[in-house]
Amino acid sequence: MLTGDLRSRIDRVWDAFWSGGISNPLEVIEQITYLMFIRRLDGIQTGKERRANRAGRPIEHPIYTDANQELRWSRFKALGSPEATFELMRDQVFPWLRELGDEGSTYSHHMAGAQFRIPTANLLAKVIDMLDDLPLDERDTKGDLYEYMLGKIATAGHNGQFRTPRHIIELMVEMTAPVPGDTICDPACGTAGFLVASAAYVERTHSDDLLDPATRQHFDQSMFSGFDFDNTMLRIGSMNMLLHEVEQPDIRYRDSLAQSAASEPFPATICEVG
Repeated sequence: MLTGDLRSRIDRVWDAFWSGGISNPLEVIEQITYLMFIRRLDGIQTGKERRANRAGRPIEHPIYTDANQELRWSRFKALGSPEATFELMRDQVFPWLRELGDEGSTYSHHMAGAQFRIPTANLLAKVIDMLDDLPLDERDTKGDLYEYMLGKIATAGHNGQFRTPRHIIELMVEMTAPVPGDTICDPACGTAGFLVASAAYVERTHSDDLLDPATRQHFDQSMFSGFDFDNTMLRIGSMNMLLHEVEQPDIRYRDSLAQSAASEPFPATICEVG
């Protein structure tokens, strides 16, 4: 449950975007998600560095290399010049973000369309300062922040975009009790909340099984499928899954209610509908 202080902070971020000229609620959420994602990538890299230092080994699967350390959140937020940060974000961070992910992955496919739409250096600096204090390392809080932001979409319900409340998602996951050998599909995945909750459940209840390389590969690459017909939602859902350390989920464009999709089988043993 979000505290009043966290709600107030999100409201201030939202107001900053609106006063800065971005009035489309879904675009606001997309831009906030990009920034939260970039900050979280820096946190994941820091964790990898700490583990490598303790083990005395090279960093395993680093997100950042020696050649692009300046693209890390902790680096560009300390530049001290809003204009320099703005230019770095526009000219280097977002082009790098569009190429992040394994070649051919659904993440790299959707992120190829990621656009930096924050119009001014001052707005970017203000939003970076606001987001820097949010507790994004806490999974539950991060999920609550997403739910609160999605609740602010005045157009919710258009094109069938209805949010499933988080406690209902968690109940569904608990009742289906997925195991590492399952394949899970959400045919209207939106921001991938059901898939994220399923991944968290499997990690919590079957952590020892995920130590097996073959099982982990299935978890990262073929366990989770999600479909949507909104490209913005596909990008947000892909980022959400990668933030929760599912490396290559199958998140792709499809209208699951279209007649043309009727003959296509869902690649799943567990499926959320509604």
